[in-house]
Amino acid sequence: MRFFLGIEVPQKSDGIYICQNKYALEILRRFGMLESNSVGSPIVPGFKISREGDRNFVDGTYYKQLVGSLMYLIATRLDLMFATGLISRFMAKPS
Repeated sequence: MRFFLGIEVPQKSDGIYICQNKYALEILRRFGMLESNSVGSPIVPGFKISREGDRNFVDGTYYKQLVGSLMYLIATRLDLMFATGLISRFMAKPS
């Protein structure tokens, strides 16, 4: 078995591993972030996210697709779990 539900399962002499490199690249390509700079942390420490703000609403369907893609990615990337949970709170009226 090499792939299962979008998760790559490489079997090596020292063990069996799981990763989603191909899926992560597909997400970056789909949402136009392939050329973006990488960061050490998925969220800026101390940054406050709130419902009040400039009220520039974005397409709710697009936002939900992005959050859903990240939720599937956290199966192998636990470092993204907190940030994904945080942004998922704003799926009703994203701005």
